Amino acid sequence: MSMADRENLEGLPGVFDDTPVTKTTRIASLDFIRGIAVMGILAANIVAFGQPFQAYMYPDAFLTGHDDTSNWMWVTQFILIDGKMRGLFTLLFGAGMYLFLEKAWERGSGRKLQARRLAWLGLFGLIHFYFIWRGDILFLYAISGFVALLLVRMEAKMQLLLGITGYIGGGILYLLMFGPLYFVADTSLGKQVAFSELASDLELARSEDIADGVSEAAIITDGSYFDFVAHNFTVHGADPFTMLIIFAFETLPLMMLGMALYRMGLFSGGINPRKQRMWGWIGVIGGSLATLPVALWGLSTGPSYWGSLTAFTAFSMFPRLPVILGLAALLALWGANADGWLGRRIAAAGRAAFTNYLGTSILMLFVFHGWAGGLFGELTRPQLYIVVVSAWAVMLAWSLPWLERFRFGPLEWLWRCLTYWKRFPLKR
Repeated sequence: MSMADRENLEGLPGVFDDTPVTKTTRIASLDFIRGIAVMGILAANIVAFGQPFQAYMYPDAFLTGHDDTSNWMWVTQFILIDGKMRGLFTLLFGAGMYLFLEKAWERGSGRKLQARRLAWLGLFGLIHFYFIWRGDILFLYAISGFVALLLVRMEAKMQLLLGITGYIGGGILYLLMFGPLYFVADTSLGKQVAFSELASDLELARSEDIADGVSEAAIITDGSYFDFVAHNFTVHGADPFTMLIIFAFETLPLMMLGMALYRMGLFSGGINPRKQRMWGWIGVIGGSLATLPVALWGLSTGPSYWGSLTAFTAFSMFPRLPVILGLAALLALWGANADGWLGRRIAAAGRAAFTNYLGTSILMLFVFHGWAGGLFGELTRPQLYIVVVSAWAVMLAWSLPWLERFRFGPLEWLWRCLTYWKRFPLKR
């Protein structure tokens, strides 16, 4: 592998592989997993691209209606995709942070360079949120990454322990914060004097959120792009910081787990493949089976607004973790040998994952907004998945030919130049 080839490996934010060519197993695994993750992220986010943002969790917010078939698709996505792809992304981010620093230390650089890299990532995230789509995760990753940066010198076992205990603590916190909401809002518990005020507050919050979805839908379908941006700044200006406070308790522990598992050899063949495969399947199957009753419970509530939110935020976090870790273990094994036509294209999509992530949001802007494709609020859940498959085809079609001609994906190149504050050659 040439230096130009290795320079090609700056993909998912935080994952830049500038390491010796002998570690090709790790490189192939990370590329492949990144490709799967960036494709899976779109499948998770497509509802919030093409329908009101509230519809991501609450099916009744669909402007096209949500029949029984769509409800069972909601259950399927809940079990197989929701939270798992973001978790996989986050795990890779932590692994990539350590990988980047590992090589930076060899060159005499270190945390300062990574901090500059994270600062630019945070700016990218804010631009993404306010000007393209408010489902951004990059700002959350950047700020959480600054905290993780303080912990990179820990021993791998301590990082693993910190990640697990932090995740458990976050899960308990979410249970306490969000677990009671459905029972207060939608059951007789809320009629008791002790909970009546909270029940009224929850009903007001639900009504205001649904009203905002209706208002935003009108802006997207009938307003201009500038109306859309103004809405993001005025109504949702504080959202990136609010979401940071809420989701950091899941994001930071997963980053620590990613660092630890990278150092323990999960992505480079350092673990017995037979055991890794066995534990991977146990995690995926066991965690999915444990998620099934949560999804069915959520469906049994209607799914109601607070029932679906409670299922997502309070009850699914613990069974989600083994699925995330199991997927990482299995995909690391498969990715190391994925050298066929499809495997190479998925890996290329992973090497350009930053461009594919932000590029997908830009593409969806043109597909759904009224001043462009005008499909917002027009497609049912099954039809939205057709858009997902079409966008996957675009990712797989452009990434490999581009990287055969250029050293980086377009945004990977820009981000690299900003990080090092010098212009790198793009064309091979």
